[in-house]
Amino acid sequence: MAAVLEVVDSGPLSTVQDLGRPGYADIGVTESGAADRASLRLANRLAGNDEGAAGIEVTFGGFAARATAEVTIAVTGAPCPITIDRMGAPMNAALRVPAGAEFRLGWPATGLRSYVAVRGGIAVEPVLGSRATDLLSGLGPDPLRRGVLLPIGAAAAPPLPPRFTPVAAPPSDELALRILPGPRDDWFTESALRTLLAQPYAVTSESNRIGIRLEGPVLPRARHGELVSEGMVTGALQVPPSGKPTLFLADHPVTGGYPVIAVVVAEDVDKAAQARPGLQVRFDLAEPARV
Repeated sequence: MAAVLEVVDSGPLSTVQDLGRPGYADIGVTESGAADRASLRLANRLAGNDEGAAGIEVTFGGFAARATAEVTIAVTGAPCPITIDRMGAPMNAALRVPAGAEFRLGWPATGLRSYVAVRGGIAVEPVLGSRATDLLSGLGPDPLRRGVLLPIGAAAAPPLPPRFTPVAAPPSDELALRILPGPRDDWFTESALRTLLAQPYAVTSESNRIGIRLEGPVLPRARHGELVSEGMVTGALQVPPSGKPTLFLADHPVTGGYPVIAVVVAEDVDKAAQARPGLQVRFDLAEPARV
């Protein structure tokens, strides 16, 4: 009988995530998937999975589960205490969990989202080719709760040797994100982009997998009125009438009616996904790509 993972505690929010369901924006479905894709990829490599296998995204710790058979797990992302049957275990390493043993994630010291990969992957039923939970559309499995049973798939490859993989912890004070101006920076005054680059913004508590609302200097517009709804990408910095930007994450809507002054480069969106409320964010212009 295939191993099953039983959720013992779900913490504030834990969801099943893979690398998302791209290609459905034309029917109003965003890509979704892990907010910090680099951390999920690393967890899967450590556990012996394909990088896109489904794992568990744990927001601000508090997750616990037990397996019906021995499993190999790996925990990456926001650094948090890990215990396996009350014995401490390291982040960023392949970990053996005996049959019937409980593993638990504590509260992260920095960052926001931790990732649990299980060798074989979480084998819930896919929707539109993905097992990801999309909080905006409601596609995919429901957020995890106590008592949920998660099937584990067949292992694709052996896990990496049980050694620690060094990974820099998310910053606790200030985060620098690189941006590319546009596509609607012409809807703002010349001073708006300078303000965005010169002044820090604070992550507010009104933030989730859909987007991060930022508190800071207003970005004045040169053009007023309504903008026709148009497609948006993950990392878009959309500016509503308040003049304060919102940074869109994995579950963002596929279209928006407010102008996007800039877009955070894809690599730095993973870093943004670890930004907890109160963190200061600074924006820098990305270096031009070399041909």
